[in-house]
Amino acid sequence: MRRFINRLYYETTIGHVLIHPLKRLYDIYRHRLLPEKIFIRRTFKASLDYDLNLENPKTINEKIQWLQLNDRNPLHTICTDKYAVRKYIKEKIGEQYLIPLVCHTTNSSDIIPENLPDYPFIIKTNHGNGGHLIVKDKSKIVWKSVQKKFKKSLKSNYYYNCREWQYKDIKPRIVVEKLLLDENSNIPYDYKFHCFNGEVKFIHVVRYISNNRRINFYDLDWNFVECEWGSRSNGVIKQPEMLNKMKSLAEVLAEDFQYVRVDLYIVGNKIYFGELTFSPLAGFQPLIPSEWDRIFGDELVL
Repeated sequence: MRRFINRLYYETTIGHVLIHPLKRLYDIYRHRLLPEKIFIRRTFKASLDYDLNLENPKTINEKIQWLQLNDRNPLHTICTDKYAVRKYIKEKIGEQYLIPLVCHTTNSSDIIPENLPDYPFIIKTNHGNGGHLIVKDKSKIVWKSVQKKFKKSLKSNYYYNCREWQYKDIKPRIVVEKLLLDENSNIPYDYKFHCFNGEVKFIHVVRYISNNRRINFYDLDWNFVECEWGSRSNGVIKQPEMLNKMKSLAEVLAEDFQYVRVDLYIVGNKIYFGELTFSPLAGFQPLIPSEWDRIFGDELVL
């Protein structure tokens, strides 16, 4: 029956017209009205194909959900806020690791070329994931469309997408930062340090190949790990010369948390802070092969 309804909705005009109002009501119920724990359990089962065990969590995805429900340190909200976290980073490791800030605003009408630099920059919101805009030449941008896009984004509450509680109380803001580019004018590698009880245990590197996102996992000795979590792997990359320095910075930033992923970049001979993430992929993304869900989970002591 579900397959029939999906085909009717997605493949026929009349089906879409008839079903869309019901789908909107269901989405409102599921994302806004369904009790948090029930939403998490249902989404977990549908996404990972096993029941969520909150009484005795074993896998990394189960433990992420446990932390989401039981470890509600207000510092998580501050550090999830892509603007407020800047003060935290400055105090913990120093202002020199922050990506240069161009401007910030709560009014999308402020996003006009006169307020923006001539060098490449990125526009994003502080209260969600995705929806950013990379600008390398502002003369080629339709700014009215950009304002409309971010005006809509400012009205959203990312919490209701997957019930990641740390997003719920962030005051929405638009943030514009200088765009980090490597020597070939490409987005630099994104080094993500998975910190369990304050210690780095795994690292994954995000890179873009022909606009396709690729992730490689490594252990602490930079041995390639045959694991996928959200994106496919593709080839082995060279160990960065500043790896030990990045590990040290990540562990300083992780010392206040049971689990956090610390994202860092290298441009030239400088390290830059990217973000702190407490629930990667909302804790709803399978690891491939599946045994890595438990291997990662074993590293985290709740």
